[in-house]
Amino acid sequence: MTGVVLKDIRKSYGSVNVLHGIDLDIKQGEFIVFVGPSGCGKSTLLRMIAGLEEITSGDMIIDGRRVNEVPPSKRGIAMVFQSYALYPHMTVYDNMAFGMRIARESKEEIDRRVRAAAEILQLTQYLERLPKALSGGQRQRVAIGRAICRNPKVFLFDEPLSNLDAALRVATRIEIAKLSDAMADTTMIYVTHDQVEAMTLADRIVVLSAGRIEQVGAPLELYERPANLFVARFIGSPAMNIIPATVTKTGPKTEVKLAGGKLVSLDIATDPNQQNKSASFGVRPEDLRIESGDDYLFEGEISIIEALGEVTLLYIEGLVAGEPIIAKIPGIVNAQRGNKMRFGADHQKIHLFDGAGESYEKN
Repeated sequence: MTGVVLKDIRKSYGSVNVLHGIDLDIKQGEFIVFVGPSGCGKSTLLRMIAGLEEITSGDMIIDGRRVNEVPPSKRGIAMVFQSYALYPHMTVYDNMAFGMRIARESKEEIDRRVRAAAEILQLTQYLERLPKALSGGQRQRVAIGRAICRNPKVFLFDEPLSNLDAALRVATRIEIAKLSDAMADTTMIYVTHDQVEAMTLADRIVVLSAGRIEQVGAPLELYERPANLFVARFIGSPAMNIIPATVTKTGPKTEVKLAGGKLVSLDIATDPNQQNKSASFGVRPEDLRIESGDDYLFEGEISIIEALGEVTLLYIEGLVAGEPIIAKIPGIVNAQRGNKMRFGADHQKIHLFDGAGESYEKN
């Protein structure tokens, strides 16, 4: 079983600690995505798995074998980088075959693997072309095909779509999803800052912040049950709205008072020691709705309207200092800047976080 196990992995550059004890168990055939803001350590962690960065401490285990001192070429991995790194004077066929020729594979085996990879990635008709005659998405597929030809145990992707325009990103993301289905027994680890890629490709997402894992889980698990404020804000676009609140009643049901004065009862249990403590009230923009009566969470003045056709984004001022609340309303909304409007939400969709930013469990 070709899995990847990280045990208390740490990375330091001199006195600067970059990774602070990463523990993760990746099973064979999983598609794992590392996400997080710039500088969180996701690419460093991927390069450590590849053997391109030394491990300061901890154990890196691939296919049941500790590989801390094993060189990259002996780890059974293949990596696809942000840049295509294709040889411009070689055809697509020769670019894909190059690594196997260096490894002295037979001509028959090289031809079989190249054509099999080209078939998976729909590159067969381009095998005799030079890279300059290909689009950006096709070049990235050639780079992926070159990795496939190595017949790796583990695929590593380091932001492979970041150099592509929006349309090519979508098309190539679909190709990577198809590749994952076609190579179901191959473990894939993918680094991106784009949460759309993470949500659509991953079996599980690993959310990193400042060199630590904040949460690991299936995409919808992270979306619906974020473990803390960081994950709540990072997963979802636009980000979850966070409103300061105070716990006014504890027990099996909790009552909070929002900034603005509204009292809201939630089906969330809290301990008596949380009475009168600060909290953070979270609701996603897509879970808000316009209310005309008294059954509302808050009201505010519309400062910006983004009419996108299928949805309208309303930016609401006056509730959180220096930060608008965003409502994502389906369709076209009849509203003007300066209008004062009320907004509500299904209470089952509301999140509550304690003073330390940790999520309260819903009943």
